[in-house]
This record gives sequence, structure tokens and C-alpha cells, in this order.
Amino acid sequence: MFRRLSRWAIAVPVVLALAGLAGCGSGEPATSGTSASASASAGGGAKEVTVFAAASLTGTFTELGKTFEAAHPGTTVKFNFGSSATLAQQITQGAPADVFAAASPATMKTVADASLASAPTTFVRNKLQIAVPADNPAKVDDLKDLTDAKVKVALCAEQVPCGAAAVKALDAAGLKVKPVTLEQDVKATLTKVELGEVDAALVYKTDVIASAGKVKGIAFPEADKAINDYPIATLTKAPAGDLAKQFVDLVLSPQGKDVLAKAGFEAP
Repeated sequence: MFRRLSRWAIAVPVVLALAGLAGCGSGEPATSGTSASASASAGGGAKEVTVFAAASLTGTFTELGKTFEAAHPGTTVKFNFGSSATLAQQITQGAPADVFAAASPATMKTVADASLASAPTTFVRNKLQIAVPADNPAKVDDLKDLTDAKVKVALCAEQVPCGAAAVKALDAAGLKVKPVTLEQDVKATLTKVELGEVDAALVYKTDVIASAGKVKGIAFPEADKAINDYPIATLTKAPAGDLAKQFVDLVLSPQGKDVLAKAGFEAP
């Protein structure tokens, strides 16, 4: 009898001790996981700010994105560049984004009217130029040359800002142009010239500069009657609201204005 009691006396503490160790083992990851969640909810770890921006802002915003990331270690700036009209539609259909920078007030209005954007600020202006290949094989010199049936012309589609500006400029000049292609954003339109698929296109001055000599830009007076204002705004449902405001602040800062001015954008 004594031996049996002794065995139980020894066995029970051992079992309890093992159970205690097992309990500690399973408890540590739970505690660690809770701490990690608390840390993440407190703002620890990587962060991301998503910026929807007009295609013509690709170069400047990419540069500003790198500047922003350098000033905010652990933060990534994710861009969605494209036609302002398409971007506005994506936002109103629920695409997650923090900042919207449009190439026209009309496309920004679409988002603002849906109560999805804060009060927009116009941060730059842009005007059109005639883009031709560097060797200008069609010998285009002015806007009137685009009416020649032998000259292959690319334009942006009318519903996107660069297309709407082209319509205004041509109307101001009293000219009718029959393009061989209508593109959905200014970068695609410029590419047609760079590849030699067309003889000329109406694109923004900034895109001619960004081509770094691949195309030649020809200024024309009617462009002054079709200037596009570019508004920027944080979005009301921004997943990263604080970062969104800080990115907009960078764009509006002297540093941001300097980057934009060097690319050919004009002050509003």
C-alpha cells in the first residue's frame, strides 16, 4: 500500500509539471501573436499609401514617391497611373486608394460628387504640343498641317483630359483633324509617335520633355486656350489617411513644385 501511494505521490507532481510546461509552450505563441497584432494596430511594420495619378504624372510622381519613401522608412508608395477618367471610374466603383491626382477638374469632380474626395487643390497646369518623330518625316510645322490627309495623326480619346484639350485647341483654330487612332491616355498616344506608327500627335508638353529626345515638340498658339489644370486630393475612404495627407503635402511643397517645374509643368 505504501509503495502504491508513493508512486502516485511521485507521478502526480510530474504530470502536473509536464502539463505546466505544455501550457507555457502553447501560451508563448499566443502571447507573441497578440503582441504582434497590437504592434501592427499601433502602426508598427510596413505601411503603404496608394496614389491614383494621371499618366502624364508618371515621371514626376515616381520621383516624389522615392523621396517620400526615403523620408518615411518602412513605407511604400504604390502608384496606379492611367487615364484620369478611368481612374475616377475605378475610385467610384470602390477601388481602394488614398490619393487622386487628376489631369482635369472634370475628372476630379466625378470623384468629389460621389463624396469620395476631400477639397481638391490645383497644383499644376499643363498645355499641349504637337509631338513628331525626331526627324519629322511628314514635315509638320504647325497645327494646320495635321489636317493633311497624308499626315497620320494620333489623338487621345475625347473623354480623357488630353483628348478634351485637343478638341478645344482644334476648335479654337477652326480645324478638323481625322486621327488614325484614338488612345486611352497620353502615354499611349505619345508611344505611337515614338514607334513611328504616326507622323504626329497632340500630347502634353511635359510628355515631350519626358521622351528625352525621342520626339520633337512643336508649340502652337491655340494650346493656350486648352490648358489643363491638375487637381489633387486625399480620398475620404483612404485606408492610409495620415500618409495620404503627407504625400499631398509633399506634392504641394517647394520640393514638389521644383520637381514638377523641371518636368515642364506650369504653376497654377
